[in-house]
Amino acid sequence: MITNRHSVSFWGLQIPGWLLLAYLIYAQGITAFSYNLGVSLGTQEPAEIITEVGTAFWYGFAFGDLMIYIPVLLIGLIGHFRATEGGVIFMAAALGITVYWPVVCLTAIVDARTATGWNLGDEAPYWVVLPVIALWGAWGLSMLVRMQHHSKSTINQSREIDP
Repeated sequence: MITNRHSVSFWGLQIPGWLLLAYLIYAQGITAFSYNLGVSLGTQEPAEIITEVGTAFWYGFAFGDLMIYIPVLLIGLIGHFRATEGGVIFMAAALGITVYWPVVCLTAIVDARTATGWNLGDEAPYWVVLPVIALWGAWGLSMLVRMQHHSKSTINQSREIDP
């Protein structure tokens, strides 16, 4: 895969990706070890607001992020930077998760409001941050597809020139 490190799309994947990774480690990685510590850091909601089932739901995401999402994103960012084919596959997988989980979380917030009586108070941070993360993930996937397509067409053109 050809990666132009001087392109906006390259750095548009790398810089937000590393920021997201740092956030995930802080907000989700720590919480996977201690949900109450996540609450005290302000990265998770207490059971009084979202019920015990809600804390189990958010803890499940934290644990899943620690075991799957964080390592996949880390490998993907390094592989994308080094322009390895395997790294691009990991990056695509991480971006797929990046699109998926904000949609699940926003849906849960809406449904839990009426089904379980969650009262998050100010939901605005969720409705601002999560769509931005999902849109970045979707944009990143489209950039990887474009880069892959460009790479393959460049290789095919060079094969046509060589006898």
